[in-house]
Amino acid sequence: QNCRLRPRFRLTPLRDKARLLQSLGLDLLYVQRFDAFFASRPAEDFVTRILVEGLGVTHIVVGYDFHFGKGRTGDAALLQRMGKEAGFDVTVIAAVKTTPSGEPYSSSLIREHLIEGRPRRAAELLGHWWSIEGHVVKGDQRGRTIGFPTANLALDECLEPKHGVYAVRAMLANESGTEIYDGVANIGMRPTFNKQEPILEVNLFDYSGDLYGRLLRVMFIEFLRPERKFNGLESLQTQITADCEQARAVLLRTPVDHV
Repeated sequence: QNCRLRPRFRLTPLRDKARLLQSLGLDLLYVQRFDAFFASRPAEDFVTRILVEGLGVTHIVVGYDFHFGKGRTGDAALLQRMGKEAGFDVTVIAAVKTTPSGEPYSSSLIREHLIEGRPRRAAELLGHWWSIEGHVVKGDQRGRTIGFPTANLALDECLEPKHGVYAVRAMLANESGTEIYDGVANIGMRPTFNKQEPILEVNLFDYSGDLYGRLLRVMFIEFLRPERKFNGLESLQTQITADCEQARAVLLRTPVDHV
């Protein structure tokens, strides 16, 4: 798979962004629909029509490498110049260096870690485990026939880390709160069964019950191995058993609240 040639790998879907911002105490979130018409707006027009006339901003906070407007012609310097004329202040956040590499924190670096199968490195930059959330959909139930039932989640466009098998933790909401289960997951094309669409399959340890239609959040802890095609169900079953043992060992030494 080559996500770099496909639509940009979205680190955080809108629903997750809203949840994280709410946890930080944000009072109001305004989401502007981004379509072809909006993307064609010149930077100056965006400031005047949207920020000043539309929202009535008094203070804007952006990163040091922020760009906006058609052709990415707008930047922090333009905001500062227009702010002096329109009466709003601008705060520019400088680059924050990572350690020990010294690279600045960036979404591009986090995406690279996930695409290369380094979820722990990504989590260190994010401050939390990277996850995929979705409703459990009905699969072909092959996992159940070989003793490893899975919860299947359909994937958003290019919402994919490196394809393969991972040690995961899953959060399942119920009436009394949220339960957390350890597990093993495969994300990819399932080459043994010649599938064409990527899917996330999760086997939850120590869980029994019907998950169809339930909302499940899957946190990626450690990459275990790439996807590969097996000659038959017996060899696949043997490998899944080994994957489960490896995942249990990884999760045993990873505290639930640890990043």
